[in-house]
Amino acid sequence: MIWLIPLLFVLILLRVPIAFALGGVSMLGIILTDPNLLINVPRQIYGGMESFSLVAVPLFILAGEVMTRGGISERLIRFSQMLVGFMPGGLAMVVIVASMFFSALTGTAIAAAAAIGGMMLPAMKKENYDTGFSASLVATSATIGPIIPPSIVLILFGVIASVSIGDLFIAGFVPGVLMGIGLMVYSYIVGKKKNYKARESLPRPGEFFRGLLDAMLALIMPLIIIGGIISGIFTATESGVVAVFYAFIIGMFVYKELGWKDVKNVFISTGKTTASIVFLIGSASLFIWFLSFESIPQQLTNMLGPVAENPLLLLLVINVILLLAGTFIDTISAVSIFTPLFLPLITTAGIDPIHFGIIMAVNLTIGMATPPLGVTLFVTARIAEIKVQHMFRHLVPQVGILIAVLLIITYIPEISLYLPELYQNVFDS
Repeated sequence: MIWLIPLLFVLILLRVPIAFALGGVSMLGIILTDPNLLINVPRQIYGGMESFSLVAVPLFILAGEVMTRGGISERLIRFSQMLVGFMPGGLAMVVIVASMFFSALTGTAIAAAAAIGGMMLPAMKKENYDTGFSASLVATSATIGPIIPPSIVLILFGVIASVSIGDLFIAGFVPGVLMGIGLMVYSYIVGKKKNYKARESLPRPGEFFRGLLDAMLALIMPLIIIGGIISGIFTATESGVVAVFYAFIIGMFVYKELGWKDVKNVFISTGKTTASIVFLIGSASLFIWFLSFESIPQQLTNMLGPVAENPLLLLLVINVILLLAGTFIDTISAVSIFTPLFLPLITTAGIDPIHFGIIMAVNLTIGMATPPLGVTLFVTARIAEIKVQHMFRHLVPQVGILIAVLLIITYIPEISLYLPELYQNVFDS
């Protein structure tokens, strides 16, 4: 039955919706194995969707929608200008820092690309930044979104792999910061070379503190979420409720940029996004059950032979597969497909599932800024009013930097695991 895996990718390439491809391949395999097992299909689909941890998905999507419309992104950008706007390539630096801040609020790449790009691309064009460079930088820096907590990608991985979402959130912080630093170094070099305009000087203390106070309420939110999880006040799922209430209060009653008329659209958008994700998770649950029933991961292990026994080689092979897959499969779908396939292999090889979750998340988010799918590319191209092809020359070194960070994260596990282990040691002592 292992031949059903290539069939799945053929269906994806034929543009069959991935939820239907997963469900269809699973049901075909069940029919060919034992038609009587079809009675398990509704149970497996429903069982995959009823996980309490999945409640965090619509909550963080809703919080992100509220924050995007509630004036928070504008304040984060202004504060980022205070921090790094004086450096060579100052506006490019602002894009990256603002994306990192915004990531800590929404955890989604598309929201970051749309919010940051909508404000920064016109400003960069006005200061004579190369449009291809600006648009590609917004697209690549937006990929930090699913890595720095909170992260919908890490929530889904945690649900499918049955590992702690709180630990995944903590593990994603340092890798996300490394991605940002890598892009900032590149932007600094380009800014020096192209003599891109920066602020004349460091902000005056009074100016800096006014900007800090203006953005303070937005900056406090990730501290509340992560601090609450680490301290045990609430779970990662419950933190989504806190995020929603906080975002509504700040957007409606403090910044007063979110009106009651916006609430309807916010809930409609959240409902559409959540429905597609939850349906996909249900189909993925059926797929996972079928893989386990047919022992397909064990067959893959046998096919890989010595590679499956060597963690270094296994991670290299998985990285290559995920990087390629990320170019034509969206991130949520790829997590649903590859987690059940690779998890038994990495467990057998002695690789920590938390470490692997971060590797998978970074891998697949790079695909969000890589053709031909590259959703953040299309978002920024539309805002910048250019063709995606105009970004390629600048995109290559930026994606290369992200891949270099990926390799560092892959082969130095402590980068991802140090903070979760420190957290465990502190609370165990």
